[in-house]
Amino acid sequence: MEYLLSSKTVSLTELRDPAKVLAHAGDSPVAVLNRNKVVGYFVPLAAVAQIEFEAVDKKQLQDVLNSSRNQVQPVLDYLKDK
Repeated sequence: MEYLLSSKTVSLTELRDPAKVLAHAGDSPVAVLNRNKVVGYFVPLAAVAQIEFEAVDKKQLQDVLNSSRNQVQPVLDYLKDK
């Protein structure tokens, strides 16, 4: 079973009426499902506005990239051929 990053879900069919999805979402993300599998997330602007961003320096960014290298390396290898 997949781990959902949201407590709210909608189907692809329900996205035909985005106003209804926005009303359902309130100010939190909604997982978009296709045949009970997550295909993406619908994130209202209100949800993004609550996130606080802070600037990082080059060293901090490099540390994060190096620590996640093992996770993203298969994707990078795959994309090399494309």
